[in-house]
Amino acid sequence: MAVEDRLHSALAIVRVVVTINMVGLNAYRRDNFEHPTIGMLVVVALALWTGVAIWLYQDRARRTPVLLVADLAVVLAALAVTPWVKSPDFNATIPGFYVMGVFFAWAIHWHWKGGLVASVLIAVFDVVPRDELDQGNYGNVFLILIGGPIVGYMCESLQRMARERDAAEHAAAAAEERTRLARAVHDGVLQVLAMTQRRGAAAGGEWADLGRLAGEQERSLRSLIRQQDTVPASAGGRVDLAGALEAMASAHPVRVEVATPGGAVLVDEHVATETVAAVSACLDNVLAHVGPQRSAWVLAQAAPDAITVSVRDDGPGIAPGRLAQAEDEGRLGVTSSIRGRMEDLGGTATVESGEWGTEWELVVPLA
Repeated sequence: MAVEDRLHSALAIVRVVVTINMVGLNAYRRDNFEHPTIGMLVVVALALWTGVAIWLYQDRARRTPVLLVADLAVVLAALAVTPWVKSPDFNATIPGFYVMGVFFAWAIHWHWKGGLVASVLIAVFDVVPRDELDQGNYGNVFLILIGGPIVGYMCESLQRMARERDAAEHAAAAAEERTRLARAVHDGVLQVLAMTQRRGAAAGGEWADLGRLAGEQERSLRSLIRQQDTVPASAGGRVDLAGALEAMASAHPVRVEVATPGGAVLVDEHVATETVAAVSACLDNVLAHVGPQRSAWVLAQAAPDAITVSVRDDGPGIAPGRLAQAEDEGRLGVTSSIRGRMEDLGGTATVESGEWGTEWELVVPLA
Protein backbone atom coordinates (compact mmCIF):
# COMPACT_ATOMS: atom_id res chain seq x y z
CA MET A 1 0.00 0.00 0.00
CA ALA A 2 2.91 2.38 0.60
CA VAL A 3 4.04 1.82 -2.99
CA GLU A 4 0.51 2.51 -4.24
CA ASP A 5 0.38 5.70 -2.15
CA ARG A 6 3.58 7.00 -3.71
CA LEU A 7 2.47 6.14 -7.22
CA HIS A 8 -0.82 7.98 -6.75
CA SER A 9 1.09 10.99 -5.41
CA ALA A 10 3.16 10.99 -8.61
CA LEU A 11 0.01 10.45 -10.66
CA ALA A 12 -1.53 13.57 -9.09
CA ILE A 13 1.26 15.62 -10.67
CA VAL A 14 0.68 13.91 -14.02
CA ARG A 15 -3.04 14.70 -13.79
CA VAL A 16 -2.34 18.40 -13.21
CA VAL A 17 0.07 18.56 -16.15
CA VAL A 18 -2.28 16.80 -18.62
CA THR A 19 -5.20 18.92 -17.41
CA ILE A 20 -3.29 22.14 -18.09
CA ASN A 21 -2.35 20.74 -21.49
CA MET A 22 -5.99 19.81 -22.20
CA VAL A 23 -7.32 23.26 -21.25
CA GLY A 24 -4.65 25.05 -23.28
CA LEU A 25 -5.10 22.96 -26.44
CA ASN A 26 -8.89 23.25 -26.40
CA ALA A 27 -8.66 27.01 -25.87
CA TYR A 28 -6.25 27.24 -28.80
CA ARG A 29 -8.53 25.10 -30.99
CA ARG A 30 -11.80 26.73 -29.92
CA ASP A 31 -12.64 27.51 -33.55
CA ASN A 32 -12.96 23.75 -34.24
CA PHE A 33 -16.01 23.44 -31.98
CA GLU A 34 -19.48 23.40 -33.53
CA HIS A 35 -20.92 23.81 -30.03
CA PRO A 36 -18.31 25.93 -28.23
CA THR A 37 -20.41 26.50 -25.12
CA ILE A 38 -20.91 22.79 -24.52
CA GLY A 39 -17.25 22.17 -25.34
CA MET A 40 -16.27 24.76 -22.74
CA LEU A 41 -18.51 23.04 -20.18
CA VAL A 42 -16.90 19.66 -20.95
CA VAL A 43 -13.41 21.14 -20.49
CA VAL A 44 -14.41 22.80 -17.21
CA ALA A 45 -15.99 19.56 -16.00
CA LEU A 46 -12.81 17.61 -16.76
CA ALA A 47 -10.70 20.21 -14.96
CA LEU A 48 -12.96 20.07 -11.90
CA TRP A 49 -12.89 16.28 -11.97
CA THR A 50 -9.09 16.45 -11.84
CA GLY A 51 -9.24 18.24 -8.49
CA VAL A 52 -11.90 15.88 -7.15
CA ALA A 53 -10.00 12.78 -8.35
CA ILE A 54 -6.72 13.92 -6.80
CA TRP A 55 -8.49 14.44 -3.48
CA LEU A 56 -10.33 11.11 -3.64
CA TYR A 57 -7.24 9.08 -4.57
CA GLN A 58 -5.24 10.49 -1.65
CA ASP A 59 -7.14 8.32 0.86
CA ARG A 60 -6.71 4.54 0.66
CA ALA A 61 -10.24 3.98 1.95
CA ARG A 62 -11.70 5.93 -0.99
CA ARG A 63 -9.66 4.03 -3.58
CA THR A 64 -12.43 1.58 -4.38
CA PRO A 65 -13.52 -0.01 -7.67
CA VAL A 66 -16.44 2.46 -7.72
CA LEU A 67 -14.01 5.39 -7.87
CA LEU A 68 -11.94 3.78 -10.61
CA VAL A 69 -15.01 3.00 -12.71
CA ALA A 70 -16.34 6.54 -12.22
CA ASP A 71 -12.95 7.95 -13.23
CA LEU A 72 -12.98 5.89 -16.42
CA ALA A 73 -16.62 6.77 -17.12
CA VAL A 74 -15.83 10.50 -17.03
CA VAL A 75 -13.09 10.09 -19.64
CA LEU A 76 -15.16 7.79 -21.87
CA ALA A 77 -18.08 10.25 -21.74
CA ALA A 78 -15.80 13.08 -22.84
CA LEU A 79 -14.53 10.92 -25.72
CA ALA A 80 -18.09 9.94 -26.70
CA VAL A 81 -19.39 13.53 -26.97
CA THR A 82 -16.40 14.72 -28.99
CA PRO A 83 -17.91 14.00 -32.48
CA TRP A 84 -21.07 15.94 -31.58
CA VAL A 85 -19.38 18.88 -29.83
CA LYS A 86 -16.76 19.29 -32.53
CA SER A 87 -17.78 17.61 -35.79
CA PRO A 88 -17.88 14.07 -37.21
CA ASP A 89 -14.58 14.67 -39.01
CA PHE A 90 -12.71 15.83 -35.89
CA ASN A 91 -8.98 15.27 -35.59
CA ALA A 92 -8.31 15.48 -31.84
CA THR A 93 -10.63 14.47 -29.01
CA ILE A 94 -11.54 16.91 -26.24
CA PRO A 95 -9.64 15.03 -23.49
CA GLY A 96 -6.51 14.40 -25.58
CA PHE A 97 -3.66 13.31 -23.33
CA TYR A 98 -5.98 13.74 -20.32
CA VAL A 99 -6.83 10.03 -20.68
CA MET A 100 -3.40 9.14 -19.25
CA GLY A 101 -4.61 9.78 -15.72
CA VAL A 102 -7.30 7.12 -15.68
CA PHE A 103 -5.46 4.22 -17.29
CA PHE A 104 -2.46 4.92 -15.06
CA ALA A 105 -4.83 4.75 -12.06
CA TRP A 106 -6.22 1.42 -13.27
CA ALA A 107 -2.68 0.15 -13.85
CA ILE A 108 -1.62 1.10 -10.32
CA HIS A 109 -4.63 -0.58 -8.72
CA TRP A 110 -5.13 -3.63 -10.94
CA HIS A 111 -1.64 -3.88 -12.44
CA TRP A 112 -1.17 -4.92 -16.06
CA LYS A 113 -4.66 -6.38 -16.42
CA GLY A 114 -6.31 -3.19 -15.24
CA GLY A 115 -4.06 -1.07 -17.43
CA LEU A 116 -4.89 -3.24 -20.44
CA VAL A 117 -8.67 -3.08 -19.88
CA ALA A 118 -8.68 0.69 -19.43
CA SER A 119 -6.39 1.20 -22.44
CA VAL A 120 -8.56 -0.97 -24.69
CA LEU A 121 -11.77 0.85 -23.71
CA ILE A 122 -10.18 4.25 -24.25
CA ALA A 123 -8.76 3.15 -27.62
CA VAL A 124 -12.17 1.86 -28.75
CA PHE A 125 -13.96 5.09 -27.76
CA ASP A 126 -11.24 7.07 -29.54
CA VAL A 127 -11.16 5.07 -32.79
CA VAL A 128 -14.78 4.04 -33.44
CA PRO A 129 -16.26 7.56 -33.99
CA ARG A 130 -13.56 8.51 -36.53
CA ASP A 131 -14.22 8.45 -40.25
CA GLU A 132 -10.63 7.41 -40.93
CA LEU A 133 -7.57 6.41 -38.94
CA ASP A 134 -4.45 8.30 -40.02
CA GLN A 135 -0.86 7.70 -38.99
CA GLY A 136 -0.94 10.16 -36.09
CA ASN A 137 -4.09 8.70 -34.56
CA TYR A 138 -2.75 5.17 -34.98
CA GLY A 139 0.42 6.12 -33.12
CA ASN A 140 -1.53 7.61 -30.21
CA VAL A 141 -3.77 4.56 -29.91
CA PHE A 142 -0.80 2.20 -30.08
CA LEU A 143 0.97 4.06 -27.27
CA ILE A 144 -2.18 3.93 -25.15
CA LEU A 145 -2.54 0.18 -25.68
CA ILE A 146 1.04 -0.61 -24.63
CA GLY A 147 1.32 2.13 -22.00
CA GLY A 148 -1.35 0.75 -19.65
CA PRO A 149 -0.02 -2.83 -19.41
CA ILE A 150 3.60 -1.69 -19.13
CA VAL A 151 2.87 0.75 -16.32
CA GLY A 152 0.74 -1.91 -14.61
CA TYR A 153 3.51 -4.46 -14.82
CA MET A 154 6.01 -1.97 -13.36
CA CYS A 155 3.64 -1.17 -10.49
CA GLU A 156 3.21 -4.86 -9.72
CA SER A 157 6.99 -5.36 -9.79
CA LEU A 158 7.52 -2.46 -7.40
CA GLN A 159 4.96 -3.87 -4.97
CA ARG A 160 6.50 -7.34 -5.17
CA MET A 161 9.94 -5.87 -4.47
CA ALA A 162 8.51 -3.96 -1.51
CA ARG A 163 7.01 -7.16 -0.09
CA GLU A 164 10.32 -9.00 -0.52
CA ARG A 165 12.15 -6.14 1.17
CA ASP A 166 9.71 -6.18 4.10
CA ALA A 167 10.13 -9.95 4.43
CA ALA A 168 13.93 -9.59 4.41
CA GLU A 169 13.82 -6.85 7.03
CA HIS A 170 11.51 -8.98 9.18
CA ALA A 171 13.82 -11.98 8.87
CA ALA A 172 16.84 -9.86 9.75
CA ALA A 173 15.08 -8.44 12.80
CA ALA A 174 14.04 -11.93 13.88
CA ALA A 175 17.60 -13.22 13.45
CA GLU A 176 18.94 -10.32 15.51
CA GLU A 177 16.43 -11.03 18.26
CA ARG A 178 17.33 -14.73 18.24
CA THR A 179 20.99 -13.83 18.59
CA ARG A 180 20.23 -11.53 21.51
CA LEU A 181 18.18 -14.22 23.23
CA ALA A 182 20.91 -16.79 22.57
CA ARG A 183 23.45 -14.53 24.30
CA ALA A 184 21.13 -14.11 27.25
CA VAL A 185 20.58 -17.87 27.52
CA HIS A 186 24.30 -18.58 27.17
CA ASP A 187 25.32 -16.03 29.78
CA GLY A 188 22.63 -17.08 32.25
CA VAL A 189 20.92 -20.45 31.94
CA LEU A 190 23.78 -22.41 30.40
CA GLN A 191 26.27 -21.21 32.99
CA VAL A 192 23.94 -22.25 35.81
CA LEU A 193 23.30 -25.67 34.26
CA ALA A 194 27.02 -26.27 33.76
CA MET A 195 27.72 -25.34 37.38
CA THR A 196 24.88 -27.59 38.57
CA GLN A 197 26.32 -30.47 36.57
CA ARG A 198 29.78 -30.04 38.10
CA ARG A 199 28.53 -29.59 41.66
CA GLY A 200 26.14 -32.53 41.35
CA ALA A 201 28.83 -34.87 40.02
CA ALA A 202 31.14 -33.83 42.86
CA ALA A 203 28.44 -34.30 45.54
CA GLY A 204 27.38 -37.76 44.34
CA GLY A 205 24.21 -39.59 45.26
CA GLU A 206 20.93 -37.97 44.24
CA TRP A 207 22.79 -34.77 43.44
CA ALA A 208 24.71 -36.67 40.77
CA ASP A 209 21.40 -37.53 39.05
CA LEU A 210 20.40 -33.88 39.23
CA GLY A 211 23.76 -32.92 37.75
CA ARG A 212 23.32 -35.45 34.93
CA LEU A 213 19.87 -34.03 34.09
CA ALA A 214 21.30 -30.51 34.14
CA GLY A 215 24.04 -31.63 31.76
CA GLU A 216 21.50 -33.09 29.35
CA GLN A 217 19.50 -29.85 29.37
CA GLU A 218 22.68 -27.85 28.85
CA ARG A 219 23.56 -29.89 25.76
CA SER A 220 20.03 -29.55 24.39
CA LEU A 221 20.06 -25.78 24.85
CA ARG A 222 23.48 -25.44 23.26
CA SER A 223 22.26 -27.47 20.28
CA LEU A 224 19.20 -25.23 19.91
CA ILE A 225 21.41 -22.15 19.97
CA ARG A 226 23.63 -23.61 17.28
CA GLN A 227 20.56 -24.38 15.16
CA GLN A 228 19.20 -20.83 15.24
CA ASP A 229 20.80 -19.83 11.93
CA THR A 230 20.18 -23.06 10.05
CA VAL A 231 17.43 -23.61 7.48
CA PRO A 232 14.77 -25.73 9.21
CA ALA A 233 12.61 -26.43 6.17
CA SER A 234 13.29 -27.62 2.68
CA ALA A 235 14.10 -24.98 0.06
CA GLY A 236 13.32 -25.92 -3.52
CA GLY A 237 13.42 -29.66 -2.76
CA ARG A 238 16.69 -29.32 -0.80
CA VAL A 239 17.23 -29.73 2.94
CA ASP A 240 19.72 -28.17 5.34
CA LEU A 241 21.95 -31.07 6.40
CA ALA A 242 23.58 -29.01 9.15
CA GLY A 243 20.25 -28.31 10.80
CA ALA A 244 19.21 -31.95 10.46
CA LEU A 245 22.41 -33.12 12.19
CA GLU A 246 21.89 -30.61 15.00
CA ALA A 247 18.31 -31.74 15.54
CA MET A 248 19.23 -35.44 15.43
CA ALA A 249 22.13 -35.10 17.86
CA SER A 250 20.16 -33.11 20.43
CA ALA A 251 17.57 -35.92 20.62
CA HIS A 252 20.06 -38.81 20.88
CA PRO A 253 20.70 -40.42 24.30
CA VAL A 254 24.47 -40.18 23.84
CA ARG A 255 26.17 -36.96 24.92
CA VAL A 256 26.96 -35.40 21.54
CA GLU A 257 28.76 -32.22 20.62
CA VAL A 258 27.98 -31.11 17.06
CA ALA A 259 30.06 -28.71 14.97
CA THR A 260 28.71 -27.62 11.59
CA PRO A 261 29.58 -24.88 9.07
CA GLY A 262 28.37 -21.39 9.86
CA GLY A 263 25.73 -21.39 7.14
CA ALA A 264 23.22 -23.84 5.77
CA VAL A 265 24.41 -26.95 3.92
CA LEU A 266 21.68 -27.58 1.35
CA VAL A 267 21.54 -31.07 -0.15
CA ASP A 268 18.88 -33.26 -1.74
CA GLU A 269 16.35 -34.56 0.75
CA HIS A 270 17.35 -38.20 0.09
CA VAL A 271 21.03 -37.39 0.72
CA ALA A 272 20.21 -35.65 3.99
CA THR A 273 17.98 -38.50 5.18
CA GLU A 274 20.54 -41.20 4.44
CA THR A 275 23.46 -39.23 5.91
CA VAL A 276 21.58 -38.48 9.12
CA ALA A 277 20.60 -42.16 9.36
CA ALA A 278 24.25 -43.23 8.98
CA VAL A 279 25.36 -40.78 11.66
CA SER A 280 22.57 -42.00 13.93
CA ALA A 281 23.78 -45.58 13.40
CA CYS A 282 27.29 -44.54 14.46
CA LEU A 283 25.88 -42.95 17.63
CA ASP A 284 23.77 -46.06 18.30
CA ASN A 285 27.00 -48.09 18.27
CA VAL A 286 28.50 -45.63 20.76
CA LEU A 287 25.48 -46.08 23.02
CA ALA A 288 25.55 -49.88 22.73
CA HIS A 289 29.30 -50.56 23.01
CA VAL A 290 30.71 -47.54 24.87
CA GLY A 291 27.84 -46.43 27.10
CA PRO A 292 25.69 -43.31 27.56
CA GLN A 293 28.16 -41.73 29.98
CA ARG A 294 30.89 -41.32 27.36
CA SER A 295 30.99 -38.43 24.92
CA ALA A 296 30.75 -38.31 21.16
CA TRP A 297 31.51 -35.60 18.65
CA VAL A 298 30.03 -34.94 15.20
CA LEU A 299 31.91 -32.65 12.82
CA ALA A 300 30.45 -31.68 9.43
CA GLN A 301 32.63 -30.01 6.81
CA ALA A 302 31.31 -28.78 3.46
CA ALA A 303 33.48 -28.58 0.35
CA PRO A 304 32.37 -27.64 -3.18
CA ASP A 305 32.37 -31.27 -4.31
CA ALA A 306 31.61 -33.26 -1.14
CA ILE A 307 30.48 -33.18 2.46
CA THR A 308 32.52 -34.93 5.13
CA VAL A 309 30.92 -35.92 8.42
CA SER A 310 33.15 -37.28 11.19
CA VAL A 311 31.70 -39.14 14.18
CA ARG A 312 34.12 -39.78 17.05
CA ASP A 313 33.82 -41.18 20.57
CA ASP A 314 36.21 -41.50 23.52
CA GLY A 315 35.56 -45.21 24.18
CA PRO A 316 38.06 -48.06 24.34
CA GLY A 317 38.01 -48.58 20.59
CA ILE A 318 37.10 -51.55 18.40
CA ALA A 319 39.09 -54.72 18.79
CA PRO A 320 41.02 -55.75 15.64
CA GLY A 321 38.92 -58.00 13.42
CA ARG A 322 35.74 -57.34 15.41
CA LEU A 323 33.85 -55.73 12.48
CA ALA A 324 34.67 -58.64 10.16
CA GLN A 325 33.63 -61.12 12.85
CA ALA A 326 30.31 -59.32 13.36
CA GLU A 327 29.65 -59.44 9.64
CA ASP A 328 30.38 -63.19 9.54
CA GLU A 329 27.96 -63.66 12.42
CA GLY A 330 25.23 -61.93 10.36
CA ARG A 331 25.26 -58.67 12.34
CA LEU A 332 25.11 -56.19 9.48
CA GLY A 333 24.70 -52.95 11.41
CA VAL A 334 27.97 -51.48 10.21
CA THR A 335 27.86 -53.02 6.75
CA SER A 336 24.27 -52.05 5.99
CA SER A 337 23.39 -49.04 8.16
CA ILE A 338 26.63 -47.13 7.70
CA ARG A 339 28.74 -48.34 4.79
CA GLY A 340 25.76 -49.46 2.73
CA ARG A 341 24.07 -46.08 2.96
CA MET A 342 27.23 -44.23 1.98
CA GLU A 343 27.86 -46.55 -0.98
CA ASP A 344 24.29 -46.03 -2.19
CA LEU A 345 25.01 -42.28 -2.22
CA GLY A 346 28.26 -42.84 -4.11
CA GLY A 347 30.34 -42.03 -1.05
CA THR A 348 32.59 -43.83 1.37
CA ALA A 349 32.60 -44.73 5.07
CA THR A 350 35.95 -45.42 6.73
CA VAL A 351 36.68 -46.16 10.37
CA GLU A 352 39.76 -45.72 12.55
CA SER A 353 39.97 -47.06 16.08
CA GLY A 354 42.43 -47.27 18.90
CA GLU A 355 42.81 -46.78 22.61
CA TRP A 356 41.77 -43.15 22.14
CA GLY A 357 38.36 -44.20 20.76
CA THR A 358 36.71 -44.72 17.39
CA GLU A 359 36.20 -42.29 14.51
CA TRP A 360 33.98 -42.75 11.46
CA GLU A 361 34.53 -40.57 8.43
CA LEU A 362 31.53 -40.37 6.07
CA VAL A 363 32.13 -38.71 2.71
CA VAL A 364 29.10 -37.77 0.60
CA PRO A 365 29.75 -36.48 -2.93
CA LEU A 366 27.58 -33.54 -4.04
CA ALA A 367 27.54 -34.43 -7.76
